[in-house]
Amino acid sequence: MSSPQISFEFFPPKTAEGTEKLHVTRARLSLLKPKFMSVTFGASGSTQQGTFDTALEIVSDGFDAVPHLSCIGASKQSLRGILAQYHAHGIQHIVALRGDLPPGMKKVGELHYACELVAFVRAEYGNWFHIEVAAYPEYHPQAKSPRADLENFVRKVKAGANSAITQYFYNADAYFRFVNDVHKLGVDIPITPGVMPITNYTQLMRFSAMCGAEVPKWIARRLESFGDDRDAIQAFGLDVVTAMCERLIMNGAPGLHFYTLNSAVESKTICERLNI
Repeated sequence: MSSPQISFEFFPPKTAEGTEKLHVTRARLSLLKPKFMSVTFGASGSTQQGTFDTALEIVSDGFDAVPHLSCIGASKQSLRGILAQYHAHGIQHIVALRGDLPPGMKKVGELHYACELVAFVRAEYGNWFHIEVAAYPEYHPQAKSPRADLENFVRKVKAGANSAITQYFYNADAYFRFVNDVHKLGVDIPITPGVMPITNYTQLMRFSAMCGAEVPKWIARRLESFGDDRDAIQAFGLDVVTAMCERLIMNGAPGLHFYTLNSAVESKTICERLNI
């Protein structure tokens, strides 16, 4: 099995302890020579400065930094300011997202959808930025229908997206079906599977309920049966996710994008098991 391209996602730390932990995590994962390291962007720009600072640290370490950019709740002028900062620092790769409004905020902003954000970036900077967009193999939880969600994805690609990263999933068939469906609609950009290592049952179920990712019943029941046995949860999770990643790569996925939650151990172990 050939070695796939890998990438890692981090979130901006909010404490000195979190900052130090992320330094250690990045140092450990950098040994795997990832294609890039992405940095999340909080709802309505709530982590804007943290995203920027973390991206610059990644660049200073010699890696391709890929900051997330969300349009929800943002003005075109504020987006121009953020893009100008990245342009000035030579960052040419972003993840363009609609994003979510924080609780209590009703101002949507000037751009309502990710396809509009992609088109805006293209209008402002031409082909300077390589633009990633999100894909949802199990469909976006707010989509009116599976067909509508596929059409929304196609709109992002037609607006100028270069490639895509999926929401995490634990059913590889959902990924293959999604890729096949959008290919039939004329989309041929690389679609990289997003991978969420399993470390905590309660956290996983909470995240999955929020983002619409399905945790197959057999996985959920096994995890639940382990109770507070973190070692058993981690061991089972590594087996399940590694097997899924192996199947994805063997059947043509262009790479793997790990949602690290700022921890190196699980993602690094999966990569080692895959001989990456």
